[in-house]
Amino acid sequence: MKDRIRSFGYAFRGIRTLVASEANARIHLAATAAVTALGIACRLSSGEWTAVILAVSTVWSAEAMNTAVERLADRTAPERHPLVRAAKDVAAAGVLIASLGALAVGLVVFLPRFA
Repeated sequence: MKDRIRSFGYAFRGIRTLVASEANARIHLAATAAVTALGIACRLSSGEWTAVILAVSTVWSAEAMNTAVERLADRTAPERHPLVRAAKDVAAAGVLIASLGALAVGLVVFLPRFA
């Protein structure tokens, strides 16, 4: 049981590292706060909250994986290599895809309230 509890500590340390070291994560944090405040103000339904939460968590997960890939690549292959560049580009594409999906969810959920 102690190992399970300790693993949560590692995960929270990872979140702190992500937010402290990555400018894009701080942008995601601001966007998450704004979307949460807007969702509360608009009194989203439980289904709408579910869509927003899934979109936000997908972006955060993609950003975390992108950062992990970049850190590992920089540590294991500090010299420039086309395969490392491609891996980093694909990881960054994952964040972009998740962000575009979150934007689409945001438009579907919030746009009707302001149209």
